[in-house]
Amino acid sequence: MAGHSKWHTTRHKKAALDAKRAKMYATHIKAIEVAARAGGADIDGNPALDVAVTKAKKQSVPNDNIERAIKRGAGLTGEVIDYDEIMYEVRGPEGSALLVECLTDNRNRAASEVRATVTRNGGFMADPGSVSFMFERRGVVRVPAEGHEEDDIMMAVIDAGAEEIIRSGTAFEIISEPSAVQEISRALDEAEIHYESDDVEFFAEMKVELDAKAAQKFIQLWDAIEELDDVQNVYSNVEISAEVLDELAAQDT
Repeated sequence: MAGHSKWHTTRHKKAALDAKRAKMYATHIKAIEVAARAGGADIDGNPALDVAVTKAKKQSVPNDNIERAIKRGAGLTGEVIDYDEIMYEVRGPEGSALLVECLTDNRNRAASEVRATVTRNGGFMADPGSVSFMFERRGVVRVPAEGHEEDDIMMAVIDAGAEEIIRSGTAFEIISEPSAVQEISRALDEAEIHYESDDVEFFAEMKVELDAKAAQKFIQLWDAIEELDDVQNVYSNVEISAEVLDELAAQDT
């Protein structure tokens, strides 16, 4: 998820691992198809496709799947790839807010499924603009906090365009201009510092901290939305501390 949340390492185990993997693959495949449709099948001449393929390979999407997606998106198979991008705004528990980004070939289906899922899981659809004003497009690279020191990360990325590093739950978030993401990722690779995700996201500067009870409700809402086929990314203004994550993890054991 793009939207790659801090609490992924302690996600509830209610869905089978293979189902999660299939959804992740589908998300990357859609991104590849859209990039190939917009800029052609030549990775060297299509920067967006290059980024989409690199991300897919990092998540172990099979090469055959990637090649087929490039051909489909570029129109080389005779198939027509035409996705609409739609953003839904959602309110969750205790002041939490979510932006839900969809890529869909059926706008009515996407709207119906998102609305039903949000309502069923304790959230509600927000009016256009009432949530999105909290977010701006930023480069966000997440490095696991365990095993890494903030000073070491800063030394590795400060010349690559990093603006600040924020401790968020179980990860450090490196914040930058969108154009600096790839340079920061390369700097981390050179420093042999593992990172969980590198993307341009809708990022909320003002965070809402949730206690364990509210966090559990929020994660249930997030998970349910993220599992929908048409959902590509989910972004939120939520902060869940490492202590609350530990408390939730203890409840699951």
